[in-house]
Amino acid sequence: MDDSQLLRYSRHLLLEQIGIDGQARLAAARVLIVGAGGLGSPVALYLAAAGVGHISLADHDAVDLTNLQRQIAHDMASLGENKAASAARRMAAMNPDIEIAALPERLAGDALGARVAEADLVLDCSDNFATRHAVNRACVAHAKPLVSGAAVRFDGQVSAFDLRRPEAPCYACLFPENARDAEMRCAEFGVFAPLVGIIGAMQAAEALKLLMGIGTSLSGRLLLYDALAAEWRAIRLKKDPGCPVCSR
Repeated sequence: MDDSQLLRYSRHLLLEQIGIDGQARLAAARVLIVGAGGLGSPVALYLAAAGVGHISLADHDAVDLTNLQRQIAHDMASLGENKAASAARRMAAMNPDIEIAALPERLAGDALGARVAEADLVLDCSDNFATRHAVNRACVAHAKPLVSGAAVRFDGQVSAFDLRRPEAPCYACLFPENARDAEMRCAEFGVFAPLVGIIGAMQAAEALKLLMGIGTSLSGRLLLYDALAAEWRAIRLKKDPGCPVCSR
């Protein structure tokens, strides 16, 4: 770590739980972020600022004006640009010492599996159940920790699934793939702008803790946040012995 990096990360280095060793773990880490929108924006910016050394960011969508109310990685100059490319540009401006791969595609199938396999940790910042379940299946298959978040209207949720541990539940234990729950999307239901920042920041914090091996992760717990009431609730999660994804 050179003098510039010592200065850049000095507030981390002052924390005894992190120090030089923890910051070095972040520099060596490889992370995949799926989604560069409302949740992906704060996740990407905080991980870049914190010094995660290798970040792949996937999103097939383009920035439009309705995104700018909450998707803080983008600005007016980004309109019409791919979201992954736009966010990557902002991340590189914040921290030129890290490696960023912008993936302007909807990851699926073998391509998703390959990206998950090469990552140390995956963050699901997508906005639909199909993608969330596909990412979960890939993380289970490759035993990679997954940090998942969701936010719509005034309600947010965040959890971690440390799939390196055989006793840990997966996303499908919480939300079975065959469930018929209706999708709740921002375009139809709206979303309170700071909510995605709150949940995204929580995802970033959980990811950094897991990468450095510090603190107690959210694995086995789901946090629910009601922004209108300013209240958090925690729900304990257990592995479903009948889960068709992770019980095999």
